[in-house]
Parts: sequence; structure tokens; C-alpha cells
Amino acid sequence: MPSILHQRPIHNPLANSYPLSPRSSSSSERSFSIFSPLNLLALLSLIVILGVFLPWMNIQESIFSSSKISNDKWREYSLAEAASFVARNGTVIVCAVSQPYLPFLNNWLISVTRQKHHEKVLVIAEDYATLYKVNERWPGHAVLVPPAPDAQTAHKFGSQGFFNFTSRRPRHLLHILELGYNVMYNDVDMVWLADPFPYLQGKHDVYFTDDMAAVKPLHHSHDLPPPGKKGRTYICSCMIFLRPTNGAKLIMKKWIDELKAQPWSKAKKSNDQPAFNWALNKTAGEVDLYLLPQTAFPTGGLYFKNQSWVQETKGMHVIIHNNYITGFEKKIKRFRDFDLWYVDDHTLESPLGRI
Repeated sequence: MPSILHQRPIHNPLANSYPLSPRSSSSSERSFSIFSPLNLLALLSLIVILGVFLPWMNIQESIFSSSKISNDKWREYSLAEAASFVARNGTVIVCAVSQPYLPFLNNWLISVTRQKHHEKVLVIAEDYATLYKVNERWPGHAVLVPPAPDAQTAHKFGSQGFFNFTSRRPRHLLHILELGYNVMYNDVDMVWLADPFPYLQGKHDVYFTDDMAAVKPLHHSHDLPPPGKKGRTYICSCMIFLRPTNGAKLIMKKWIDELKAQPWSKAKKSNDQPAFNWALNKTAGEVDLYLLPQTAFPTGGLYFKNQSWVQETKGMHVIIHNNYITGFEKKIKRFRDFDLWYVDDHTLESPLGRI
């Protein structure tokens, strides 16, 4: 038997059949390169990105969905629901606003908030953008009574859109009266310098202000003034307080009738104020009317143009109306000139914040 030392090695036919090539070797090495520090960092980054952005996309989708649901809710929100929500001590303060007037709404709201009456405020939005914006910032304080006027023309004084915008006012006020609330209406180009409610003395049906710039005696009559050259008075429809009486409702119904009788036309670019005056004049014997004191509620034609009167009556002013001037920029400039444009430095005092 031959020695084991002399045995021939056993031949393996597969040993050299598939020799490893340099390419195979490098591929094997690269198969483990995914775990290199650089690739691990890239993988970690990808995980972080997916972890952040996928939830954010879901949040965005959720916000959009919630916003749509909220907007649908406010579309269905009724004037009765809104009045019930904001009323305090049986009183609602109403303004009517379209989107171009939002800066004026904010300025007016700052002044009302300073007198601690802002919780009574109900903004009647005259377009959906205003409805959504106000209720986004101040839920429940805006309502839209359809149909909404054309938002592009509603703010242009003298236009048919402006007439359509203002002619809706007595219907809104009548509805609130029929719900049983006292209601104060204000234009939003006004500023409160003091609390107006102590001036609503007695139990009269309708309280209003004179739009004439002529200076009245300090203790003038509170009766309806005599008619002017056009056969009617010049009472301003910008500031009205109404109690839920038959007399106040009669005035609103007559105002609506007068607006129907005097529709807008290109030849006669009317607004709601003449119709309001005719309503007052034609029902004066049936309704208990009260003219508010001029010193407290001056028209813009007096306050901004008669500085000697302003000085003589200093400390008596309650609500200032920025009328007798047209145009947004002109109104804002005038407010700034008299330190009455609060949104520049005091916007956070408004329930709406900065808009």
C-alpha cells in the first residue's frame, strides 16, 4: 500500500472552472458599500424627509378639508342665529361691509372695542370673502344674507352696485327688529370716541343724527328738523338706533317702500339716504323720533371743516363720521390727519387683528 505521503492530490474539476474575475471581486466589495457612512447619512436623510413631509401633506389636506367644512357652515349661518349669538342685553350693533371696506371695519372695530361694546357687533358681509375672513378671525360675528351683491361694484359711491348694497340695509334691520332686538346701525367710516349708549335716552322708537353741517344751538331740539330745499330733511342713514317697536318697524317698511319707488338709474344715481328721509317725514306723526345732539354726533362736514366749533365743543364728541368726502385714500388720509386712523399702530386691539 503506497504511503499516504505519496498519494496524488484529488482533482476537483470545478476548482478552476469559474475563476473569480477582478469584476466579480469588486462587485462583491461594493455590495457592502451601502453601509458606508455616506450612504447611511443619505438613507437617514430620506427617512427624515418622508417623516416630515408626509404628515405635513396630510395636515395640509386636513386643513383644506376643515376650511371647506367651516366655509359651508358659515354659508348656512342665518341672521337669526347670528343675532342670537352676538346680542348682549337684547341689543345688536350692526354694520354692513364688502371686502374693499375691511380696513375701515378694522378701524371702526378698534374704536368700538375701546368702549367695550365689540361683543355686540354683527358684521353683515356683502360678499363671501368678507364672510369667511371675519368668521375665520372672529367666529360667529359675520353673516351673509343671500343673494350677495356684486363685490366689484358694491363699494363705488353712486354706482348701481352701491345702491344695491345700501338698499339692503332696511331689510336687515327690520329682520333684527322682528326677532325682538334693539339694533344700532353704523357705517364703518365712523370712529367712536366715547360710549354712545348713555345718549340713547328715553324709550323712543328711532334715534338718528342730522347730516347738515350748519351749527345748531348747544341745547337744540330733539325733534325731527324741518324739511330742506328738496322738501325733505337731511338725516343721515349712517347712524341709527332702533327699538323693536311697531313705530321702528313702520319706519323700516316705509324705507323699503321708498327705495322701491326711487330705483337707481343712470340719470338719477340715488342712494338709500333720501328714501330714509322720506320714510321719516311721511311717518313723523305716527312714530316717536329722537334727534341725537349735534355736539356728540357731528357730521363730517362739521367736524372736519369747522375747527373753531371742534375746539368749542372739545370733550363732547362721541361718534365721528368721515363723510362729506369720497374715495378710500382720501378718507384714510383725513382720518390720519386727525389721528383717527388706528389700524397703523393699534390693529391688535381689533378682534380681527391685522387683516
